[in-house]
Amino acid sequence: MEEIRLTAAVRTDYDCEARGLPAARWAEAVFTAGGEEIVLEVSVEQDVIVALAIGEGAAWKGTLAGLKKWLRGEIPAR
Repeated sequence: MEEIRLTAAVRTDYDCEARGLPAARWAEAVFTAGGEEIVLEVSVEQDVIVALAIGEGAAWKGTLAGLKKWLRGEIPAR
């Protein structure tokens, strides 16, 4: 078995919780709301890579450092 390099947790307002889900290289959370999927994937290879997709037409993928810069408005949205 590979080394655990990432753990995931999911919580809801119904007092449901799953914590400590182990992963060696990637983890993904998929939410369905209003008929669309919202997908968040985190992978840990050399850098931490984050991918976010909403439906079929909107997606972002990059490093964790890049995501932080984008959220702070330091990188323009495409």
